[in-house]
Amino acid sequence: MPAVTQRTKYLILGAGPSGLAFAHTLLAAGEKCFVILEKESEPGGLCRSIDVDGAPIDIGGGHFLDVRRQPVLDLLFRFMPESEWNRHTRVAKIRLHGLEIDHPLEANLWQLPVATQVEYLESVARAGCVGGMETPTAFEDWCRWKFGAKIADDYMLPYNRKLWRIPLNRLGTYWLHKLPDVSFRETLLSCLQRQMHGALPAHGEFLYPKSHGYGEVWRRMGAELGDRLILNTPVRSIDLSNRSVNVSFSADLIVNSIPWSIWRDANALPPAIAQAAAGLVNVPIDVDYHAGDAASPAHWIYEPDERIGYHRVLARSNFAPGSRGYWTETNARVSPAASGFRHRNEFAYPVNTLDKPELVQRIHAWAKSAHILPLGRWGYWEHMNSDVAVAMGITTAEATLR
Repeated sequence: MPAVTQRTKYLILGAGPSGLAFAHTLLAAGEKCFVILEKESEPGGLCRSIDVDGAPIDIGGGHFLDVRRQPVLDLLFRFMPESEWNRHTRVAKIRLHGLEIDHPLEANLWQLPVATQVEYLESVARAGCVGGMETPTAFEDWCRWKFGAKIADDYMLPYNRKLWRIPLNRLGTYWLHKLPDVSFRETLLSCLQRQMHGALPAHGEFLYPKSHGYGEVWRRMGAELGDRLILNTPVRSIDLSNRSVNVSFSADLIVNSIPWSIWRDANALPPAIAQAAAGLVNVPIDVDYHAGDAASPAHWIYEPDERIGYHRVLARSNFAPGSRGYWTETNARVSPAASGFRHRNEFAYPVNTLDKPELVQRIHAWAKSAHILPLGRWGYWEHMNSDVAVAMGITTAEATLR
């Protein structure tokens, strides 16, 4: 076997938002002894963009830069200044009862006919959380407990069946703090006052590039790394005896932001840890471009109708200036044959199964003992918006440098 040709202090696997943020935090602190490996021909991970029909599409589905984390903005504005971004106030809709209702549904029932509002309110009033019942630990039960049967059956459950395509009670509830929290009192007030009440969802305000897709900022970040970023280099083998990857790279510390299933396929995990990795579930997503008009003022639209394959529409002309057409996201396991441009993301969403926290904890405990540092969406097997992934990259690098 050929000798290892390059030794480095940090070997970062994956040049998505968290890996790029980790690398640039090292560089800003004067640490230059690192290499970042990326299997694709450009950096950005799920946030990459390409031009289709004269305008950008984010091939990982819709990605937007939330404005609430200043350290994240400070880092990204170094590569794409604030003047190159447009600021938007979030317009997200749900297609229901032949209408488009603002998201979240429970905070915007007032947009429905009065008789329908009453049906929803009666159902919410009977919800388990309103009656003080014990919080369920499985997702489907939790939806009825939290929102009442009608919101659960009309929206939450069909939408999530379409997205995940697994029995919903395989999902846990530990991740549901990510959902906007709207109480029964706030639901009632929104109907009486005909305005939204409750917590503002993620991306209440967001930034999107004026003249590019979202992938442009990550492309620029990658370019600034020079020869420390090595593209077109998938992980094919890992030797933990000297922490080497593909024989050619060896490190004091491996920083892992790629799926643990890739480590399993490379036969790099002890049997018990490989078994834990095999228990982690992910969803593949097809992103399809459509040349027609989305005919909506929304930036994106949730589609719970189970007769329709896709679960979300991105109306790109409403956030990407000068563009036309729209794109849809569909679980790749049920996608029809493509009729135009399609990009398939085999690793799109990690799935929050009931046993995921215990599986990830086992993997992380082993990783720590092997001088491997988990990072980002796939290192933690957690759905993270890009700003959260960047923030993790920054703070993890800072902690490592101490």
